Amino acid sequence: MKLYNTLGRKIEEFIPYNKDCVTMYTCGPTVYHYAHIGNLRTYIFEDILEKTLKYLGYNVKRAMNITDVGHMTSDSDTGEDKMLKGAIREHKTVYEIAEYYTNAFKSDTEKLNIKWPEIVSKATDHISDYIHIISVLLEKDIAYPAGGNIYFDVSKVKDYYELSGKNAEDLIVGARDDVTEDINKRNPADFGLWFTSSKFDDQAMKWDSPWGVGYPGWHIECSGISIAYLGEYLDIHCGGVDNVFPHHTNEIAQSESYLGHHWCNYWCHGEHLNDSTGKMSKSKGEFLTVSLLEEKGYNPLSYRYFCLKSHYRNQLVFSYETLTQTENEYNKLLNKIKSLKEDGTLEQEKITLYQDKFKKALENDLNTSSALTVLYDVLKDEMNDTTKLYLVKDFDQVLSLSLLDNKEKEIDENLKAWILEQIEKRNEAKKNKDYETADNIREELKSKGIQIKDTREGTIFEII
Repeated sequence: MKLYNTLGRKIEEFIPYNKDCVTMYTCGPTVYHYAHIGNLRTYIFEDILEKTLKYLGYNVKRAMNITDVGHMTSDSDTGEDKMLKGAIREHKTVYEIAEYYTNAFKSDTEKLNIKWPEIVSKATDHISDYIHIISVLLEKDIAYPAGGNIYFDVSKVKDYYELSGKNAEDLIVGARDDVTEDINKRNPADFGLWFTSSKFDDQAMKWDSPWGVGYPGWHIECSGISIAYLGEYLDIHCGGVDNVFPHHTNEIAQSESYLGHHWCNYWCHGEHLNDSTGKMSKSKGEFLTVSLLEEKGYNPLSYRYFCLKSHYRNQLVFSYETLTQTENEYNKLLNKIKSLKEDGTLEQEKITLYQDKFKKALENDLNTSSALTVLYDVLKDEMNDTTKLYLVKDFDQVLSLSLLDNKEKEIDENLKAWILEQIEKRNEAKKNKDYETADNIREELKSKGIQIKDTREGTIFEII
């Protein structure tokens, strides 16, 4: 297995600390709003990585945080508390906001066949861990108090900029947003570990600490949660490229300073999803969510397929035109697989041949585009359909495109006629703006195990 390691800026052979169990940490969402599909591209790449490792025979223990802590979006006490912003927007408490959008995020991952990590932990559940780490950093004189806050002194860290490849001259202030310098800092690049003094007098989330009532800085939660669940040695840490600096850079600094040794060997980052105007975000244009794609009649798995056609380290440009073309291609693939029938015994030589090709594609820094090519080669091969179906099922352990879930189920013709009749009645009710009747028909069908879906080509159904 070979992976591109941001730390060395090259593709390297993957060698885990412990061959019996690979440890993997992935930065989770800040649950103040829905995730947009650009965010979710990163989680698709991480899902493929975890499933590839398992396909290749590794045991994987993966943890992910849920950022439900209210804190600023930069290291100089500027920006905004996103959790509080969401609470004000929706007239809810910050804890209600966190629970609602955590559930919404999980629902989106399910629609995209993204496996929920083995360990998922709220940032607010580990305040004591952050306090302990900060206390050790203070004892080591690597952190310092100033102005009521606790800061990390980056001058005490050798090769602080190694992950990002940046230097101090490039970065007057170590923060994600455009910021002004914090006069409490010894060095402009120092970052906050704990805030008791904030420009936000109405900060919604606060906890007791040895330094006063306050809240953790932006970076400490991932170090605390990762070490708590995965131990002092981490194999793989993932995230989007925008996490490289300062977030992951600061994670390395504080974790290794706390532990006293090298921490994580492989840093893997997914590239941005762009639209016609540049990097996709929640603050500009149409807020592209999985639910919006569904409302427009798209299958969420068409978007997953769209992502897999490109390498995770390549920037990808989204447009509805491209997604429509991709969905048509995906549906053709499903239809081809639907036509396969059990017709013989397994051809073991063919299975070995194509499994080896599939593994080589994935071992080459998760080349999902080549992996899809292997799948198409299987379907074009002259082997019998039984063997093709076996390989499709085998590959879908990683691709997770529900390639066999869409095979037609046997259905009684009388039942089919009744379903179509109900769909016609529902469509007529909707045309007459009788939405209550339309909803009742949908619920009746659902109660009988029949799922209907409105698409651009009309209403379709499946037995669930």
